[in-house]
Amino acid sequence: MSEQNGTVVIGAGPAGLTAAYELLRHGRSVQVFEADEVVGGISRTVERDGWRFDIGGHRFFTKVPRVEAFWHEILPDEDFLTRPRMSRIFYRGALFNYPLSAVNALRNLGLPEAVRCLGSYARARLRPPRDQSHFEGWVSARFGWRLYSIFFKTYTEKVWGMPADRLQADWAAQRIKNLSLATAIRNALLPRRRRTDVTSLIEEFQYPKYGPGMMWERCAEQVRERGGQLSTGSWVTAVHRDPARRRAISVTVNGAGGQRTEAADHVISSMPISELVTALHPPPPPEVLACAADLRYRDFLTVALVVPAEFSFPDNWIYVHDPGVRVGRIQNFGSWSPYLVKDGRTCLGLEYFVFEDDEMWRTPDADLVALATAELERLGLVRPGVVEAGYVVRMPKAYPVYDERYQHNVDVIRAWLTEAVPNVHPVGRNGMHRYNNQDHSMLTAMLTAENIATGSTHDVWSVNVEQDYHEESSGGGGDSQRGTGRDAPVVPSRIIAAPITAPEGSDDRAPVAAPPSHA
Repeated sequence: MSEQNGTVVIGAGPAGLTAAYELLRHGRSVQVFEADEVVGGISRTVERDGWRFDIGGHRFFTKVPRVEAFWHEILPDEDFLTRPRMSRIFYRGALFNYPLSAVNALRNLGLPEAVRCLGSYARARLRPPRDQSHFEGWVSARFGWRLYSIFFKTYTEKVWGMPADRLQADWAAQRIKNLSLATAIRNALLPRRRRTDVTSLIEEFQYPKYGPGMMWERCAEQVRERGGQLSTGSWVTAVHRDPARRRAISVTVNGAGGQRTEAADHVISSMPISELVTALHPPPPPEVLACAADLRYRDFLTVALVVPAEFSFPDNWIYVHDPGVRVGRIQNFGSWSPYLVKDGRTCLGLEYFVFEDDEMWRTPDADLVALATAELERLGLVRPGVVEAGYVVRMPKAYPVYDERYQHNVDVIRAWLTEAVPNVHPVGRNGMHRYNNQDHSMLTAMLTAENIATGSTHDVWSVNVEQDYHEESSGGGGDSQRGTGRDAPVVPSRIIAAPITAPEGSDDRAPVAAPPSHA
């Protein structure tokens, strides 16, 4: 069928803008509608009073050559910085290497605690936990309870908002491949050339000098320059379909100019798939609507605090394993790029993982700045009274949640969309309810655009399902496990609405199982 009305793209994040750009490359007409006033989605760069904030941290590293080529087609080489990757774990006033180093960890813990940890590990080897089906049992069996409670429990529970014994073990097995305390000690003693069985992380990455939003702001400009239409502050409220023809035929858009309807031959959607389902008219069958309503999301807020440069640190971020504070991770924006901060100052981004209906999500900005300031001082990372300014950025639906029903829900929705409206194409992280990173979200958009423009039949749902974590390199060995996308565990839906409290020791996605980032 020849294109007459063009393609409507819902959302101007990495997936949506990549899809638009690629379609224009093929000579197709495109309209992009973004509900927010800025482009980039979670990959935007927020600017306040001349300070720039990266929401979650985006390392530009990929094993996908066409994504790498796309980045450098959008931005010239001189706009990229090569940055060292450095992340550490903050616990009881000390910084521990990440990935974990046995010698460093045991030395920082001190001799008495190190002996206790080794004794705990020995007990776990002699009498492993009976139940290793959950994250807590699986990790405790390989590190002992004491090391598990220090380096895995608190952070993991902060990120996902629930006890670690409710998280399924397959996520830990996927993320902590082949590693145990014995392996870590052996690798510390053996020559580097003999270490072939444990995954390591990249040591450096590319980064746009003004943050990731620089990439997507420039991409949006090029979409317009190439003849595409891009409207911000415009949200798609309905996707109209013709059941007889099994096609979407138009979308209804609300914006500053009121409501209007735009015809479409194809619709590429990066909006949350649950919202896409409810936007369809006539509505899908009740069982499909029920599956959409059952999908959940984890939300995210950053409190950025301006401090003197003397309180900078070389890490891109540090993971906070102190159960006495709510902050899960602290970015140093100056370590990402000196162009994000001002001379003599840096900006520290304290990250909190929440649900949108949490009290913390509703807390006024001034109170959040006060909380973050107090926590930064309590951790000893700054002196009292040195914080000069603070800003709050909220990001709803930052991470799809993988409960025990999510896969069934997504499978039902996907099957129905394929049958009833095959010209509606979900792409990206929220569009597919999959923990894709920026590069894999872009690849789903590239393949979708190719399917539309050339009649190809790429299966975009296979992207990042059985691939290694894309910031890892491995010397060999290891198992390939089917995962949810990048590094998110399957969590029990029945307790998602009742997040645990922080002070009793809750640690969300411990550092060996890398926490959320948006590389």
